[in-house]
Amino acid sequence: MRLQLALNVDDLDEAIDFYSRMFGAGPDKVRDGYANFAIADPPLKLVLFAGSGPGGSINHLGVETETAGEVVAAESRLSDSGLETTGVDETLCCYAEKTETWVDGPDGLRWEWYVKKGDAEQFENVVVGAQTSDGGEITGVCCS
Repeated sequence: MRLQLALNVDDLDEAIDFYSRMFGAGPDKVRDGYANFAIADPPLKLVLFAGSGPGGSINHLGVETETAGEVVAAESRLSDSGLETTGVDETLCCYAEKTETWVDGPDGLRWEWYVKKGDAEQFENVVVGAQTSDGGEITGVCCS
C-alpha cells in the first residue's frame, strides 16, 4: 500500500517540473489538466489536478492498495466502525479502471481507498458496477 496525495495546482507544467525534481521521478501519466506520479521512495501516489480548485489545496487523499480484496476489507472495517462510505464500486475515473470506496473526514476532506486495475481514457467518474451491503453486485450504475 501507499498513500495518495491529490493536489490542485494552478499551472500543471510548472507543478510537474517541480515535483519531478523534488522526488527525482517524472509522472507516469499526463493528460490535459492531469498528472499522476507513482513514486517509489518515499512510497507515494501523487496526483495533480489543474483547474479543479485553488492552487496549493488538497483535492483528496487516498490509500492505494494492491488488491480489490484490500479495498473490500477497508470498506468493511470503515463501515463496521460507524463511518459512512460510498460502498465498493467498480469505476472508470481519472484515466484508470479502479475498485474503490470513499469516506469523508469530519472536516470534509475526502479519502479514497482504491486499487488500480488498468488504464482508461475516461477522466470523469463513471460507476460501472457496485456492491450492495450484502455483497451482491449492481451493474450499469452511472454517476458524475
